[in-house]
Amino acid sequence: MKKVTSDVLQFKGTHYDFGVYQGNQLKHSPLLKNREVMYQRFTQKFTVDAPHIKHLLNMYAPYLIDEIEGLASALDYTEQQALLHFAGYYANLKSGCSITASPHYLIRNYDNAPSTYDGRFVFFAPTDSGFASMGPTMQVTGRMDGLNEKGLCIGYNFVNTKNNGDGFVCNMIGRLLLERCATTDDAIQLLRDIPHKHSFNYVVLDAAGNPKIIEASPREIVVREATACTNHFNVLVEENRYRMEDSLARETVILGAQQQALSMKEAFELMNGIERGVFATKYGAWDGTLHTAGYMPSERRAIFALGGNALPVMIDFEKWLQGERFAVTKLKGELDANEGFGNAE
Repeated sequence: MKKVTSDVLQFKGTHYDFGVYQGNQLKHSPLLKNREVMYQRFTQKFTVDAPHIKHLLNMYAPYLIDEIEGLASALDYTEQQALLHFAGYYANLKSGCSITASPHYLIRNYDNAPSTYDGRFVFFAPTDSGFASMGPTMQVTGRMDGLNEKGLCIGYNFVNTKNNGDGFVCNMIGRLLLERCATTDDAIQLLRDIPHKHSFNYVVLDAAGNPKIIEASPREIVVREATACTNHFNVLVEENRYRMEDSLARETVILGAQQQALSMKEAFELMNGIERGVFATKYGAWDGTLHTAGYMPSERRAIFALGGNALPVMIDFEKWLQGERFAVTKLKGELDANEGFGNAE
């Protein structure tokens, strides 16, 4: 078993100052060094067109340019380096992920290789623009899932990287949804407007109890009513991968469990229980569950666990918004894997 940790960061201020703060933290972390090794392994996928990505950010998230500039200043990065690391273009490798939702909660397994995981859980309340939010990071500036001050929670599931388009990748889209959208309808509109690089399912739930699955590819966006989601499209089937057996199997397990109304605790145990059929264990094949997150938007609360069969940490985001700091500085867990997170030596 490999012991893993996620560092908890809490910040209120401007995006630029947040970027500087994160950059100073990252100077003392192995994360960027480890990510550079990954970039060298996938050099052909790690290129950015600086004018193009700045144009996209100016259209949809100009304040994130400030955050990236703050990171660049603290880390002494060139503009090209900063955009490469933090602007939303990365090698989106094969991974899993599963979600179950109801009008009261959204519970999500994030599946990938441990070395790709930042090991950072961030609380951020911007004072210049955007909603306060919390969630685990990817590529520092992106979010894998999370909850914002308006009670919108989000998660996404990989479908395909074939037939890519020009646009944002999943983790940056997750960040934009949390900072820009107050309701499920807002999130749907942003997902219709924004350019998508890859094909993903986005699952959103707001404080009014309105869950939706948005099938998004670079070519088309479709909204559907469902409360179970894995790694295939049910409407845009022409966008699916050739092999979908594992995705269909996990969806079947979730749908079967949903035949009876599941409490939050029961739904979490379904997703996080290693023997239940949803939790993934193929860590060496970029397909192991790294965290299970559960969000309760109407209460502005969450539960979070690293690894399987875990006792989750309870997070009261509403209290944090009111000024009470989250007492935990590191989230801890164990994985049946040979490698740790990107924040470890």
